[in-house]
Amino acid sequence: MALLGLLDREPSHGYDLKRDYDTFFGRGRPLPYGQVYATLARLARDGKAITGEAEPGAGPDRKRYSITESGKDEIEIWLSEPIPAEPHLQTDLFVKVVLSLMLDRPAEDYLDAQRSAHLRRMRELTELKQQGDLVDALLADHALFHLEADLRWIDITAARLTALAVEVRS
Repeated sequence: MALLGLLDREPSHGYDLKRDYDTFFGRGRPLPYGQVYATLARLARDGKAITGEAEPGAGPDRKRYSITESGKDEIEIWLSEPIPAEPHLQTDLFVKVVLSLMLDRPAEDYLDAQRSAHLRRMRELTELKQQGDLVDALLADHALFHLEADLRWIDITAARLTALAVEVRS
């Protein structure tokens, strides 16, 4: 949907879409070129985008992609719909704790290690927030809030491990 939204701004080459995606959405996780072109092919196949004529460039010929009316409609619908507030009630954190207890492994050790990893990542994000631009700061804030919620859950779960162990082992 991000690539389709970028096409809604203006017709673009795959290279330009990747650059814009990486600049605004892919910080720390750039989008592979193969994924860009596979997505563009699916968008064209599904009638959401059309491919223009090949244009000569410095390298291989490039195609400029444009959004269709169907693609514009899909973006409008997608942008207007809220994201599910709780898509996954069973996170990896939860699964690892329960399995640790079921398998008589030290869940406390896992929670301590996870807490340390979260705190380390929070320090990195705080540094990024302080040194980066507004986009970096907002992305860092989003991640920090999620990590803070995880830390609260880790603390609550650590306090309830004995009761949870009894429940999952019975």
